[in-house]
Formats: sequence, structure tokens, C-alpha cells
Amino acid sequence: MLTIKHSERLSYLIMDDTDADLLFELDQDPAVMKHINKGNPTSRAEINDIFIPRMMQYRNPEKGWGLWQVNTLADDEFIGWILVRPMHFFSDERDDEDIELGWRFMQKSWGKGYATEAAKAVMTALQQQVGYTKFSAVAVPDNIGSIRMMEKLDMQYQKTALHKDPLGDLEAVYYSVTMESN
Repeated sequence: MLTIKHSERLSYLIMDDTDADLLFELDQDPAVMKHINKGNPTSRAEINDIFIPRMMQYRNPEKGWGLWQVNTLADDEFIGWILVRPMHFFSDERDDEDIELGWRFMQKSWGKGYATEAAKAVMTALQQQVGYTKFSAVAVPDNIGSIRMMEKLDMQYQKTALHKDPLGDLEAVYYSVTMESN
């Protein structure tokens, strides 16, 4: 199983179907959900019936795929997650060589660099342990915070296109970075 070493301020643990409470708690803040579904909190039924089964479809601890729980080292407080899965996982264009990163963090942790620190730690572990070199991210065009984070991860704008997903298609910006292989 892939492991991610603690970074300066954070610890990482791959999530599973027993983490519904944490996922539910995170999705209750309208500010967190603003660019996901116009700010509507996720119901417990949606976590149990949609979110968890979806996560379990792409979860592969050996390859590092899944949601990586992010906690602060100072007090072991859950502050969010980093998503890792092949790009276009839920389509006919799945690409196991291009790893999609995503993130969702508690509002109280915003502006402290936690999400960037976590994404960099995850990218480093994936590159060193599995050998992945291409990482991508997708956001709605008005999610300036996520776009800034993509840029901090050295990702470059690729295109604006329709992002197809079984839960609904939406207009999105695509960013990616190719890292040198070791």
C-alpha cells in the first residue's frame, strides 16, 4: 500500500467507506460547496449512496488512488482531503498515465497553504513510489482559489472544455504538469 510521509504540518491517510462522518462534516459548509453544487450541503444519504460508492470505485491503495485524508500534525484535526485518480475515470477516455488531483478543505483552513502543502506531498509520494509524472486538475472557471492552487503546483492551463461525468457535465478549465521522471 502506498504511504505518504508527513509533510511539515500535515499527515495523510487513505480514506475508505468508514469515513462518511468526516466527508459529511466537510460538505456542510456552503462556502466549501460553492463551486461544487452552488453551495448546497451534501445530505447524509448522498454521502452514503453516491459519494462513498463512487470513491470506492476508484480507490486503489497500492496505486495511491482514492481520497487522502489530511490532518494537522499539531492536533490531528481533519481539515480536508486530496483526491487521486486517473483522469477521466468515469468515462470511456480513462487515462491511467495522467493522474487527476482534486481537493476539498474546511473553510477554517483556507489561506494557510495547507491544501498546496498536501497536494505537493501527495504528488511527490506518487512520483517517487509509483512513478507517475503527469498530474492534472479540473475546476469550474470561476473557482479562482482552485486555479491559483493549480498554478502553485506548477500546472499550466491546457483548455476550457465540457467535463463529462455521470453526475452531470459542466464547463471546466483543465490544468496539468509533467514532472521529470527520477
